[in-house]
Amino acid sequence: MTDPAPCQRWAVKIEYDGNGLVGWQSQASGLSVQGLLEQAAARLAGGRPVSSITAGRTDAGVHALAQVAHLDFPVDSFFTAHSMREGLGFHLKPHAVVVLDAAPVSLDWSARFSATWRSYRYRILNRRARPALAAGHVWHVRSPLDIARMQDAAAHLIGLHDFTSFRAVACQARSPMRTLDVLDITRQDDEVLITAKARSFLHHQVRNMVGTLKQVGTGQWEPDRVAAALAACNRSAAGPTAPPEGLYLSGVGYDPDPFCKTEPTANIQG
Repeated sequence: MTDPAPCQRWAVKIEYDGNGLVGWQSQASGLSVQGLLEQAAARLAGGRPVSSITAGRTDAGVHALAQVAHLDFPVDSFFTAHSMREGLGFHLKPHAVVVLDAAPVSLDWSARFSATWRSYRYRILNRRARPALAAGHVWHVRSPLDIARMQDAAAHLIGLHDFTSFRAVACQARSPMRTLDVLDITRQDDEVLITAKARSFLHHQVRNMVGTLKQVGTGQWEPDRVAAALAACNRSAAGPTAPPEGLYLSGVGYDPDPFCKTEPTANIQG
């Protein structure tokens, strides 16, 4: 068995508009964030392939304010944080995928496994008029939403639970047990914002929680029904899946945070 080729690893923080993309993961057809990022990285590496791992695989139509991935470049590449950020940004044009920051990391650092938390934001436009400027970036709900009722319902989901009722049927996670640290609902003018934070989430967990909370906000469900849905451990007991266009991966936490460091070049290890 041969040792893997030596490389240098870079962490990158990414913002993207999910409209027109098949999601993070490369697919047989369609544009993916992963495919676009790896193509841009390969150009920086003189045409040599560059692999990537992400903190969270977003679905088609889902956006990111601060996605994190790591890239493994050939060991003989030379970059500064500035040249990495600017170079990737240049080669990602004209797509709505932008590298916000870049930092060199050791080879034992992983965008996925080193993450200590992930946060999502869901935007609901709550008014009668359809969106013009925000089309494709919010879920438009015409019926008034009672956020106090929604917050009462959300309280049932905080903590360590079996979230089978709120995971996609096709979810491949080995366990449905997750600890939800934050599930807050606020209103800013015509927008209802739902913020969720946990170490990790199940597939469609946030969208399924949002779809369920919307049922409470419109008065179709009582808040206590959310507790019953959770206890049922059955996807059919919870509410519908909210559409992808309102969902944003808003942050990923690390300790220490690699983006707080200012190092001139990558940490190269063979």
